[in-house]
Amino acid sequence: LKMSWLRFYLPLHVLMAACLCHSIKPPTTSSQQSFRTDLFNFYHSLILADGKETTVHLMKDIPKRYYFVLEESRVLSPFTITVTPCDVPIEWSILVHKASASFLGKETQGDHDTQEVSRSRKAPSTVSTIFNYKGNSVETYMGMSSHSALYMLEFLSTERDTHITVYLTTDTTSGHLYPELPMDPRIDVIGVGHTTVTLTWKHSPSVLQHRESIQYCLLVNEKHNYKSLCAAETAIRSSGMKLPPTLALSLSPYLLEPQQVMILSNSELSIINKVSSGEVRQICMGTKNTYTVPNLSPSTQYYFDVFVVNLLTNASAAYTGTFARTLEEPEPKVTELKDGKVIQVVLDGKKQKFYSLQYQARHKKVQFSFQLCRGQVRVHITKNGKTVASENISGLRYFSLKGKLLDTYLVQLRSTEESNSSVKVQVSPHFHKPLFPLLPESLKIKSFSKLRTCNSVTIAWLGTQEESKYCVYKRRIEENQVWRELQSIDRCSGPESRHKSEKVLCKYFYDLNPQRAVTTETIKGLDAGTLYLFDVYLFGPSGIPVRYHSKVVKTRKKC
Repeated sequence: LKMSWLRFYLPLHVLMAACLCHSIKPPTTSSQQSFRTDLFNFYHSLILADGKETTVHLMKDIPKRYYFVLEESRVLSPFTITVTPCDVPIEWSILVHKASASFLGKETQGDHDTQEVSRSRKAPSTVSTIFNYKGNSVETYMGMSSHSALYMLEFLSTERDTHITVYLTTDTTSGHLYPELPMDPRIDVIGVGHTTVTLTWKHSPSVLQHRESIQYCLLVNEKHNYKSLCAAETAIRSSGMKLPPTLALSLSPYLLEPQQVMILSNSELSIINKVSSGEVRQICMGTKNTYTVPNLSPSTQYYFDVFVVNLLTNASAAYTGTFARTLEEPEPKVTELKDGKVIQVVLDGKKQKFYSLQYQARHKKVQFSFQLCRGQVRVHITKNGKTVASENISGLRYFSLKGKLLDTYLVQLRSTEESNSSVKVQVSPHFHKPLFPLLPESLKIKSFSKLRTCNSVTIAWLGTQEESKYCVYKRRIEENQVWRELQSIDRCSGPESRHKSEKVLCKYFYDLNPQRAVTTETIKGLDAGTLYLFDVYLFGPSGIPVRYHSKVVKTRKKC
């Protein structure tokens, strides 16, 4: 069958004249009446292209119509129409206006929503509804015709504005735009772990015939299955993501949005879209039909959709989606705390999991000490199952608790930031031997702007009533490194992590009057107009240092 509009001018006028005569009769349906009316505006209507996928935008409650013409043929000639809803369910139907009577229609890939109406009339002109459908599944209508006929496709969305794709072809000998699905298009779940799910599916015949231009792509999300690739892309965009249609799956080069992460490994492309409802992963794995999805969350239900994609046309076909729930995470390991022993715990901010420490009291009074090294940490302490302390900590924090011998304490730690946090923990029955030295009211370092020169700066810090050791360190930094340096500082690290050349001096001092426990130091031998990072470390009886808040000072450029 061919689309020849020059040869159709005369038959068209004949059809229109027949329609004028026929239209004075009572209409059988409103759609048929609308069909006849639209014939008068045929030249101003939308013509559906043959052999090309057309995107149709629908406005709510406003029907949209497309037309195509089939010419007379001596033999029955097939044609197919595939409609793919990209969001909400739609209603669509096919009407035919023909001058002769022989017509045969056959519908494929339908479900209970699909109704087929095939009618044969011996009359000079007839209008028939041959197919209608309501839903959001991908539907393909296959018809056969041997007579000249004008077809109308009518689309309607009653929920909201949306878009669909329509594909008409009258040439069934030159291959398929859409990749073929196997006879059994289901996805099988063959393995489930705490953080992985293994899937397999039967090969598409298109993969076996055109291996170089066909590939499989997997979509993973926590919301629901998608019946088409364009439906999945619409959902991602509606969540705030700017995602060009099928761009990720066709491997075309483009700039990733801030909410997207691309991962290339082992000839696989993974794109993670950060949307409000969670992550949506797109993974293209070539022609492999078995895949293990990694890095899932335990005890979470995921939905999996496999699409077979034609890389040359971006057309795709969807397997029947499936879902699986990952296994529950095993009980977290509990680390035993021992009297006086200090341990440092690193907490994963992304997983937001609790890290558990257990301690069985050998004395009635115990003291838990925490030193925050990096990030923000939530501490939760229970005694025999009852909460005795729960708060976010900063800097140094002590919890002095009373109970009975052999009481069981459980300490749970969790990062309250997305980045990793770390904290040092100690439990001890010896209140008179604290883990950390006696601290001043403030751990800030002060600099004196008026005392700055081109090669020296003067800093000051508070001390305590007990004699302690203080060590000063300096490091030269660039202006664009200041924020990163201050954010990445490990407040638990001591001078052992510093280079020997960074050490300025160490000194002892104290004052029984806290108001006068202040010391100053002038650091010389600096470069003009240069930024320096200064640190002061305080050492107590236990030898564990406490780091003051770092101070950045710039020497004068001209003196």
